[in-house]
Amino acid sequence: MVADDNLAACLRLVAVTDDRVLGDRDPISLCVEAVRGGATMIQLRLKHASARELERLTRSLLGAVPVPIVVNDRLDVALAVAAHGVHLGADDFPVARARRLVPAGFLVGASVGNPDQARSAAVADYWGVGPWRATGTKADAGAALGEARFRELIGLAMGKPCVAIGGVGPEDVSAVRNAGGAGIAVVSGIFGDPDPAEAARRYRRAE
Repeated sequence: MVADDNLAACLRLVAVTDDRVLGDRDPISLCVEAVRGGATMIQLRLKHASARELERLTRSLLGAVPVPIVVNDRLDVALAVAAHGVHLGADDFPVARARRLVPAGFLVGASVGNPDQARSAAVADYWGVGPWRATGTKADAGAALGEARFRELIGLAMGKPCVAIGGVGPEDVSAVRNAGGAGIAVVSGIFGDPDPAEAARRYRRAE
């Protein structure tokens, strides 16, 4: 459970895993390193993992790091292992339906890239808004928003915290914060680096 008044702090640096970026490396040890470097939340996004494997990894991660763990897409797994929440994309399980199913205190995050998605994500606890820049991590993410359109979209969030995702580098952190973002979500910038702890530190030093 994450208290409402602590959510923005937990979103300062969200480290997002990805099968293609991780390769055959151990997700748990990499996440531990990312948190050691300053990651404040982990989003476990492993599209090629079976439900059983994702459940095993989430349980292990919950015992390995002191930050909130949200599971991408798989609401069933997130609930089964008592993760802190779920993050849902525009084509995943509907956000409004998820909200009706989850217990109090369970986080529901949503990906938002345009006003239509913003309306569908109105009842989410936080938004991941992007892509900030063009990114190869998620081919269907759409055109880069940049600072101006990012600012416009988070203006629709009714005060809920938003993070920028998609090609965000340390050099972008101040612009995201100045635009009203609570933080950033990073895939390759952390897990594509041979030293995830130091990569996370670079982002935190840029705040």
